Amino acid sequence: MADIKRIGVITSGGDCGGLNAVIKGIAREAYALGIESVVIPNGYAGLYNLVDLPEVVLLNAERVSRIEASLAGSEAGHSRVKISKIDDPNKYERIKEGLKKFGIDALIISGGDDTGSVVVDLSEKGIPCVHVPKTMDLDLQPYSVGGDSTINRISVFARDLKTTGLSHNRILVIEVFGRYVGHTAFRGGVGAEVDCILIPEIPVDFDVVYEHMKLTYFGRIERSDVKAGTYIIVAAEGMKAASGEMLYDESAGVDAFGHKKLAGAGRYVRQQLEKRLKADPEVFEFMKRVGMYAPGIYVVPEVREVTPGHLVRSGQSSAFDVVFGQRAGAVAVFLLLEGKTGHTVVNVVGDKVYYMPTAEAIKRREVDLEEIALFESLGTCFGRRPQKYHYKLIETLEPKRRHV
Repeated sequence: MADIKRIGVITSGGDCGGLNAVIKGIAREAYALGIESVVIPNGYAGLYNLVDLPEVVLLNAERVSRIEASLAGSEAGHSRVKISKIDDPNKYERIKEGLKKFGIDALIISGGDDTGSVVVDLSEKGIPCVHVPKTMDLDLQPYSVGGDSTINRISVFARDLKTTGLSHNRILVIEVFGRYVGHTAFRGGVGAEVDCILIPEIPVDFDVVYEHMKLTYFGRIERSDVKAGTYIIVAAEGMKAASGEMLYDESAGVDAFGHKKLAGAGRYVRQQLEKRLKADPEVFEFMKRVGMYAPGIYVVPEVREVTPGHLVRSGQSSAFDVVFGQRAGAVAVFLLLEGKTGHTVVNVVGDKVYYMPTAEAIKRREVDLEEIALFESLGTCFGRRPQKYHYKLIETLEPKRRHV
């Protein structure tokens, strides 16, 4: 068992729900084992600058009690910094000097794929560290803290927007985070019973989306005694057009890890629908038939895009993420004590602690398209012609424990 007297706690990448629970889980388990834990602030930027800091915050009982596990965000702070790209040939020695200065024997680092890649890098450089999976995108192999909180917030926003959609007979496009995968858009959209969900895994045929929108939206308004209806689309920021081209704003640039900053998917969807509405002669007849038509002013239904942005990763953490976060943080301490550096916490089931190499954990996991077909059979549009759901019945006495 490794001789560890003090652990440094780092959160890195984007903020999200459950991270404060991770910090509390680490600190409380370490305390129970007679080990000190300290915050290294501001993510990997703070790790690089640790040697220059006058002090670090000790996570003693009094300080930990002031951390609210149910709040999203992180008491430890964040930065999007990739250590290997820092323009300093002595960066790794500088980091080791900072750790030595404060008597920090090992690190527990919570973050997503970019953060995990640095965990692999630091481990290879002789800096002991364990990874707790964190990303609202849910694109890691194991469940990552923050995902459930984000799904719930997307669902709440999409449900709430139905009231304004119905009040104005609007078609609403909600653009949400998720980068190159559609887990949060998919599950958040299903949770809100939206009409259409557009995800990166399925290139979008806008003719299919338009047909579905027209049939659903027109039907709702015509059946309504007050001629009111709405149509809600949740679009993942990394969605692709039918050509396979990702939609993003070139002017937004790239982040510290070289990823393009995604933006504009909601606007693109709105423009595609507006173009089709204006070119469709049946739309004008519909507007007149339901009493919405106003010559020269209101001739086609209004399409609006809404971008909740960072609201989907802020505010309150879900109870699921608070439980998972505390549990994952606590067992990360055990991994360090057992010398399992360069590994990622996967899950805790009873007395079994599951973990895997961080290099494997950060490999991208996409939405299972076999499952999409099930929701297509329930009437949700995913920007393609609906496909048949092929099911397999499997009897088991030990259900597979898998997170969202």
